Formats: sequence, C-alpha cells, structure tokens
Amino acid sequence: MEEITALLKQKGLKVTPQRLAILNFLMHTNEHPTAETIYKKLVSDFPTMSLATVYKTLEVLKNTGLIQELNVGEGSFRYDAKTTPHPHIVCLGCGKVEDLDESIFKDLLEEVKKHTDYKVVGQKLYFYGYCPACQKKMNN
Repeated sequence: MEEITALLKQKGLKVTPQRLAILNFLMHTNEHPTAETIYKKLVSDFPTMSLATVYKTLEVLKNTGLIQELNVGEGSFRYDAKTTPHPHIVCLGCGKVEDLDESIFKDLLEEVKKHTDYKVVGQKLYFYGYCPACQKKMNN
C-alpha cells in the first residue's frame, strides 16, 4: 500500500481509502474489470462506498495516467492498471479480456509509420474470439 500511496501523492492526488482500494485492486488483477465489478468486489470492505464514487475515482485515476480505460465494444468500459500500450484479446462468449504479449507486435508500430504519413502517438489493439472454455462449451 505504501507504493500505491506514493503513486497517488506523486500525481498530486489526495490519498483516500477508496482510491487506495480501487488502485490496489486494479494493480493486483488481470481481469480488466468494469466499474460495477470493482464496486461489487470492494463494497463488503467499504460499505459506505457508492458506485458513483467508483466511477469518479476511476475517472481521476484515468486522467492522471495511473490506469487506462478500455472500450472493447460491450457498452461499458474496462479498466487496466497496466498503462503501457499493449494489445488485448476479448472473448465473445464470456466477455473475458486478457493481455497479449506486446512483443508479438514489436514491428507493427514501425510498419504503420512506414506505410502512412502519420505521426503515431498511441494505439489500442483488440482481438476478438472465443476463449478455450467457451470453445469447449460450443463443441458440447
């Protein structure tokens, strides 16, 4: 928690129990949860925390660069504490979102620059398919 407290202070943010809890949760999960999922996971430990507080906190953390917001096309945003650019894969069956190893695409940015006149300043890359568990359900 000291590391998270230091991160919040470094960004000039007030350290609150809710901010600590939300950022800690995101830093220790690979789930890429929605705001609602975060709220459900934390409300038992923070009964006075509202869903609105979770949304406001996520917005503050996103705007200060401590987390990234993912729009994988399902009508709600997902959140990720890994803020370096990296691709994701989304299961169309269960909705799971997973990180992909960015080294797979190490040459992609250079190829985009080579084939366009754009100065590339960022990227978001999503792949869609069916995870092994959903494939298994589909084949039964």
